[in-house]
Amino acid sequence: MGTFDERRIFEEWVAVHGRDCPSRTVIEVLANKWALYVLGAIRRYERPMRFSELRRLLDGITQKMLTQTLRSLERDGLIRRDVYPTVPPRVEYGLTPLGVDVGRLTNAVAEWAVENVDQIFAARSAFDEKAAVPAQPL
Repeated sequence: MGTFDERRIFEEWVAVHGRDCPSRTVIEVLANKWALYVLGAIRRYERPMRFSELRRLLDGITQKMLTQTLRSLERDGLIRRDVYPTVPPRVEYGLTPLGVDVGRLTNAVAEWAVENVDQIFAARSAFDEKAAVPAQPL
């Protein structure tokens, strides 16, 4: 592989992953842990869910963070917000077709995490043990 190939590969990478690439904003949304959990919860239950249901289900999420996450996912077309004219108003969140599609990817990430958590924890422990030993001069 010559310099020309390396330059072409670099230019393709920058075009797709560079600072100005619009796909970065999509990746930023999907890289948010709460976005993954919200999408996963709605996908898992296979039905629209109310805010309070999601809040109870997603241990550790604040009301503010859940609100921000739902708005972001709605803005990107991954979930829909349905408001019913009742007193008080009933609001439900469900997946859009795009949200169902991305759910396949996020589910794969979640499954991978569960399958490999023991290896990750072992690697962390080994790293921490090694880092705890003072460096010896050569």
